[in-house]
Amino acid sequence: MEQCNNTDKDSFFYTYAREYGRMKAENLEFSINIREFSQRVEFITCLETNGKLSPEEAYRQIKSLWQDLKNSKKLREISNNS
Repeated sequence: MEQCNNTDKDSFFYTYAREYGRMKAENLEFSINIREFSQRVEFITCLETNGKLSPEEAYRQIKSLWQDLKNSKKLREISNNS
C-alpha cells in the first residue's frame, strides 16, 4: 500500500471548487464562508451519526454555524450598499 503525503490528504479532505469569472473580494469571502459552513456541517453530522455527539448538540452547533453564515451575508450586503 502506498503512503499518502499530507498534500494528498489535504486535497482529499479540503477540496475547493474553482471560481470562474470576475470575483469581488466580498463574494470570494462569502464563498469561502459557505465552503467552511458545509465542511463543518459534514463533520458534525458524521460525529452525530457515529454517536460522538447527541442529536440535540449537533442541532445546536449547526444552528450556530447557520447564524454565523447569515450574519456574514448580512455584513456583505451592508458593505455593498455603503
